Amino acid sequence: MRKPAWAHLTLRALLNCFWGLTYYSVNSDGISVPRLIISQLKWLDRIVDGRDLTTKVMQLISVAPENLQHDFITSLPEILGDAQHADVGKELSDLLKENTSLTVPILDVLSSLRLDPKLLSKVRQLMMDKLSSVKLDDLPVIIKFILHSVTATDALEVISELREKLDLQHFILPVWLHASQSKLKNKGQISFSGNQENSGQDCVFLLFDVIKSAVRYEKTISEAWVKAIEHIPSVSEHKTFDLAMLIIVYSTNAQTKKYIERVLRNKIRSGCFEEELLHSAFYIHYFVLKDLCPSILSLAQNLLHSLDQSIILFGSLLYKYAFKFFDTYCQQEAIGALVTHVCSGNEAEVDTALDVLLELVVLNLSAMRLNAVFVKGILDYLDKMSPQQIRKLFSILSTLAFSKQHEGSSHIQDDMHLVVRKQLSSTIFKYKLIGIIGAVTMAGIMAADGYACRSSSLTQGKPDLSNEQYTQVTSLLQLVHSCTEQSPQASALYYDEFSNLLQKRKLAPKVLEWVGQTILNDFQDSFVVDLCAVPNGDYPFPVKALYELEEYSSCDGIAINLLPLLFSQDFAKDGSGMISQDSDHKLVSPLCLPPYFRLLRLCVARQHNGNLEEIDGLLDCPIFLTDLEPGERLESMSVKERSFMCSLIYLTLNWFREVVNAFCGQTSPEMTGKVLTRLKHIVELQRILEKYLAVTPDYVPPLATFDLETIDVIPHTSTAVSAKIRKQGMTGRGRKRKRDGNKTFSHDTLLKEDGSECDPTLPDRGQLEKEFKGKEENTVALQNNHAFFRELDMEVFNVLHCGLVTKVILDSEMHTEATEVVQLQPPELLFLLEDLSQKVENMLTPPVGRRIPFLKSKGSQNIGFSHLHQRSAHEIARCIVQLLTPMCNHLENIHNYFQCLTAENHGIVDGPGLQVQEYHLMSSCYQRILQIFHGLFAWSGFLQPENQNLLHLAFEILTNRLNQREPDQSLEELLTQSFHYLQNFHHSIPSFQSALYLLRLLMVILEKSTASDQKKEKIASLARQFLCRVWPSGEREKSSTPNDQLQALLGIYLEHTDSVLKAIEEIAGVCVPELINSSKDASSSTFPTLTRHTFVIFFRVMMAELEKTVRGLQAGTAADSQKIHEEKLLYWNMAVRDFSILINLIKVFDSRPVLHVCLKYGRLFVEAFLKQCMPLLDFSFRKHREDVLSLLETFQLNTRLLQHLCGHSKIHQDMKLTEHVPLLKKTLELLVCRVKAMLILNNCREAFWLGNLKNRDLQGEEIISQISQESTADESEDDTSSLVSKSKAMEVDEEGEASDGEKEQDSDNSDAETD
Repeated sequence: MRKPAWAHLTLRALLNCFWGLTYYSVNSDGISVPRLIISQLKWLDRIVDGRDLTTKVMQLISVAPENLQHDFITSLPEILGDAQHADVGKELSDLLKENTSLTVPILDVLSSLRLDPKLLSKVRQLMMDKLSSVKLDDLPVIIKFILHSVTATDALEVISELREKLDLQHFILPVWLHASQSKLKNKGQISFSGNQENSGQDCVFLLFDVIKSAVRYEKTISEAWVKAIEHIPSVSEHKTFDLAMLIIVYSTNAQTKKYIERVLRNKIRSGCFEEELLHSAFYIHYFVLKDLCPSILSLAQNLLHSLDQSIILFGSLLYKYAFKFFDTYCQQEAIGALVTHVCSGNEAEVDTALDVLLELVVLNLSAMRLNAVFVKGILDYLDKMSPQQIRKLFSILSTLAFSKQHEGSSHIQDDMHLVVRKQLSSTIFKYKLIGIIGAVTMAGIMAADGYACRSSSLTQGKPDLSNEQYTQVTSLLQLVHSCTEQSPQASALYYDEFSNLLQKRKLAPKVLEWVGQTILNDFQDSFVVDLCAVPNGDYPFPVKALYELEEYSSCDGIAINLLPLLFSQDFAKDGSGMISQDSDHKLVSPLCLPPYFRLLRLCVARQHNGNLEEIDGLLDCPIFLTDLEPGERLESMSVKERSFMCSLIYLTLNWFREVVNAFCGQTSPEMTGKVLTRLKHIVELQRILEKYLAVTPDYVPPLATFDLETIDVIPHTSTAVSAKIRKQGMTGRGRKRKRDGNKTFSHDTLLKEDGSECDPTLPDRGQLEKEFKGKEENTVALQNNHAFFRELDMEVFNVLHCGLVTKVILDSEMHTEATEVVQLQPPELLFLLEDLSQKVENMLTPPVGRRIPFLKSKGSQNIGFSHLHQRSAHEIARCIVQLLTPMCNHLENIHNYFQCLTAENHGIVDGPGLQVQEYHLMSSCYQRILQIFHGLFAWSGFLQPENQNLLHLAFEILTNRLNQREPDQSLEELLTQSFHYLQNFHHSIPSFQSALYLLRLLMVILEKSTASDQKKEKIASLARQFLCRVWPSGEREKSSTPNDQLQALLGIYLEHTDSVLKAIEEIAGVCVPELINSSKDASSSTFPTLTRHTFVIFFRVMMAELEKTVRGLQAGTAADSQKIHEEKLLYWNMAVRDFSILINLIKVFDSRPVLHVCLKYGRLFVEAFLKQCMPLLDFSFRKHREDVLSLLETFQLNTRLLQHLCGHSKIHQDMKLTEHVPLLKKTLELLVCRVKAMLILNNCREAFWLGNLKNRDLQGEEIISQISQESTADESEDDTSSLVSKSKAMEVDEEGEASDGEKEQDSDNSDAETD
């Protein structure tokens, strides 16, 4: 019994003399006496007076030297009992405020004690406030304490504050920034060795280990951290640490991966995570992220599956930075993942992966060469790639194989040469194409001028090539030439590929000289003849020299020998096909004329710095043709003759297109005038061509583009004529005649895969009908024949600068001495605008916005745009921005034209004396310009920071049209003035489609504005004006497309108007009665666009917008103020009134589409009423009895009509209608139960009663049962209607609880038909 007392006395004595021992803490043997005493206290079996011991120990800690305080504090949990934890915790928290040097041991001890949550919260907040000033060594313990003290209730708040105050960049950069920079420069990647810096790095590792452990084992913390990042309000508040944390949580918790991916996608779309932030995250947190490489690659793989270009770009950057910053193993994994994407077959993934590989070759060629064996394996998947993808792949492999330090790359060269030779020798054009593209790309890399070409940083060669390199290049090009000279299509492709190479790269002078001597000098021998040497022969039409721009004497001048070449192709008796042979047995085909000329002019431009004087005679020279205007002889011509004329016109058009491409960049007035004249010739020839095609239904034109997409995509059966002609009997027999005709016009033959001979153009000729089927109704759609027209270069559109739209006729001679200003006419302007709008849609419109029809190949969307796809979307956008000024000039002049036209006709656009053709030309130009503007400003690339300057420039141009711009205006100011400038055109809008494009353009600009309320009102006002305008006759009746446009415009109006409910009430309550009371073919006087034909469109849009509006209304809570309750109740009264007006319209307009809309959106509205309105009625019933009662009475009538509609659907056995009945009836039954629950909640249960509801049709007539009259009662058992007696409800509670009157459920439950 005396042992504890003795121990207690001894302990007190030791503690009393402990003060003296601390001054002699270490004796001569190196033993610390105070530490020995404290260590012995840990082994006490029982403490008699714990409070006294606690007091003594804390006193000791307060006076002990700092070197002993740490040991004393860390020993506390083992010395003290649980009863003293609270006291010790308070003492330590006070000590923590006084002495920050003891932060680590105190927090370590506090984590081990059983303390009050309030105390922990107080200490945690203290640490939060000191985060910016603590040392890096203390940070892991502080973060661990903060995370361990988090509870489920305050997790989000704590984590949000932690990520806001924790500036890791402040701690990390001083540790290794200098070392990282130096090692990045020296090695291209970061590594470190054990040295003095390791202590700081170890602290960082320990910090992230603490965080990873917390998010791995504490679901609350991981979820809170992701939510904290998700709820960051401002873009500028995002940190590199946020991105690193998302990746850490993504790698540690498999269950949250989908959620994190969704958060990440949203952040990328909103512009919060940009390339700069991602680069900084990898740079600063490299040591942490390198261990998460598999997760990063997995995340990148999932992001590349997206349809959003910004997300795909972010995924590609993950691959890029993983390769740049991580070690060799991770680089290999990244390359392997990219190769997997390339071989996946998904077009977007393949393009993105190849683009990343191209960047990596530039970024780190030596590292890429180590992984070349993986990239080389893609050669096995060439037949699944598009031409552009093949170019990228061979560019990557050629750079790896033929760069200056390629001693170890001979195996890549051998494999590439083997593949190219094998493909070139194939008799199947699909594989020959691969060989042509691969060989030309290889030659371009090998012959690139190291100082001037884009890949100069890769090749690093001398200004010219060595003899060995020169021999390799010339031998490869000679091989391609010899393998393609027997096939016009292959030759044309070779010329086009070589042209693309010359356009993108600057070749070494020696190679360029060889090209001019060996290939390009043949052009004159093949296609150019003397003007005086008019061909004589047995031609079906007289040969004439047409379309010359200058007068030549009979012995001077040259001409293009087109008709004789085409005749030898189509009328040759020996059946040699589309080629003719001269005395030297050289094959000449008119199909090669445009691509051969393109190669010629690009080579001359390279040699003479863009000057084309050496070949400018080809712009003036005539062509050997015949009279192309058909006149009266058209019907008397044979099918073969008409086909010959069509081919002749197509080849002439493509020649003129290439001539315009070549000389559009020449600046002299004479050349510009001649280019404009050639544009006029193109428009005239297209008009003539339409006449021939209208009577030549089975004709298939010669191809003008020759890449793989054309061959594989153009359908097998073709016709170039309108649907009207097809309906006149061009069915099975017509297709058979086409096949026979193809045999007559067979070209040089190639072997199919089965070994049979085939026409090389047959896959192309035979695949056209599907391409054009259904695209035209009554006319030939030449603008859709991309495969048969040479592509216009973007430089051609500089012609738009030449002048304004005018009625002045151009001088046909256009000599340089002419003094008048050269101006575009409407037909040529429309021709250019149509082509430009197609380019904008193809390049700047996202794939999601232009869905490809089912069973239609994706490649068909890119036919005729192969040259365009050689450029980036940014380059195209910049070109369009540079064209904004001339397009604004044209837009303003067209606007003035329609303003004057309206004034002349006293406010009537299509008044008497209107020149219809000119009107439609101007209207089409108007629409195309607005369409181009919309495509430009809707481009998603403007969201990227690097394109903000371009967007700023575009708005500056529009602003300057309105008034002189002030310097240094903000983007918002420019945007507002641009909005006003475009808004001013609404007075002259000539067509409904143009009106829709103008509104969409203004909406796109509105999306980029931060102050959008006022602009939103203006859009609503404009939309209303367009809906209230009387459009020219026939505008709405052409096809179903205007109906879609009307639906879109009405949706814009209701979406942007101040009060959707008031707008709906006006249309349904005022305009529809006007329509009902008018004659059959009349329209509403207020909204002329509302007719009996368009009523279903108005009805559908109004029902959809009404349901969308009430669904977005918050239900509210009982804690809200009475004013809020009254406002929401009033809002619901208006909504139900609108719903009632719309529902009752089915009694007049009872067509099947209207009833379908009513069933679909009626159920959705009732569901919204249940979720959003009934909670409001629960706590509004007592104070607003009469209002609630009136609301329910009105709604009961509506639901009863829905019940009648269900019965009507069943009686008529309409499957499309009845499929909505079960869900609607279920919703109506839920409404009955919900109303009863509301009455019980308000002590009005007695006011609720059920009655029988008879089955009735839309007109209210009772539906006679199929069974006998005696079973009527049985049938109606299921048809009960819930009612609330108004008088009964008022009796139940005199205080005003009242009744919900009749509660509505008419609609109620089942209409119980006994089927």
